[in-house]
Parts: sequence; C-alpha cells; structure tokens
Amino acid sequence: MSAEPSCHRYPMAPLIRFTLLGLYLALVLPLPLLAPEPLRLPLLLACIAGLALVLAITSERVELDGQELRVGHPPWCSWLLRRGWRLSWNRITALTPVTTSQGGRVYYVRSVAAEDGRSSESWLLPQRVAHFDDFLERFSSTTGLSTKGISRISPPWTYQLLAVLSALLLAGEILALLPGVG
Repeated sequence: MSAEPSCHRYPMAPLIRFTLLGLYLALVLPLPLLAPEPLRLPLLLACIAGLALVLAITSERVELDGQELRVGHPPWCSWLLRRGWRLSWNRITALTPVTTSQGGRVYYVRSVAAEDGRSSESWLLPQRVAHFDDFLERFSSTTGLSTKGISRISPPWTYQLLAVLSALLLAGEILALLPGVG
C-alpha cells in the first residue's frame, strides 16, 4: 500500500485548455499568410507571442497540500503572470456563491485576514480544473465546508461545441490554403 502524495496538482481541464488553444489558432493562423508582404514577419512574430501568452494563461494550476491551497502558474511563466494566491487551510471560513451575468454561479473562498484576524478576504474558487470532483472532495474534507451543489462554471457541452467549431474553422482554413483547393 503506497502513501498518498503530499501535494495534489490540478491543471486546467484539458477540454477547456485545448479548446482555447484551438480557438486561438483558428482565429490567427491565416493572418500572416493573408497579410501584405511587409507585414507578414511582424504579424507572424505577434501570433507566436500571442500563442505563448495563451499557453501561459491556460497553464494555471491549483495545488493542495497539508498546509495550504495555492492557485498560480508554473515557474516558466509565473514571472509574467504574477496573479495567483495561496491560503492556509486554517484561515478558510466559508464559500460564498455569486451569480454571474450569464446565469452561471461562481464561488468565493472566504477567509479571515492573517494580520488582524477579524477582517475577511475572498478569492475565486477555481472551477475549470481537471478532476474537479476530486478537488472539491479534498477541499471539503480539509476545510469542513460543504461543496455539494458546486459545479463547473460552464457545462462541458459549451466547450465541446466550441472545440468542434474551432476544428471546423481550422480544417476550412487549411483546405483553403492548400494549392489547387482554394
């Protein structure tokens, strides 16, 4: 019987990450090819830089261990995307639901501020992670807070549909760019 790992990592769900990457590629792939000659190289470099940025943004991950919950990016891009947060388990006091303008529901992790012990702070609960049910179960068992009724921010079908549309767009662009086809 093996010991349970001390740190659990939850990257962005692959369906979400690869759909966003595919959409980016579908939108920008033809631009350098369709641009006037003097703009092709600068536009190609901008597209590559944009792809690196999208890769960095979609590399956000959540880590849980015995001491804290951490949300952030891996070292290769954390210098650029400095957002992120960490919170000791013993400071977490509640989960607060908030309805979004699109009718979805997000949750804020509420905590007692470390400095004065009275004021509260809040952070957005990650809802786009892989193995979301396992994440919620570990969060609930560690904090004692109920996570029943919490679901992903968007249902999977929305990303599945976007993935199919992005793939069709990419396939159409590739076919249009092939010699003798377009």
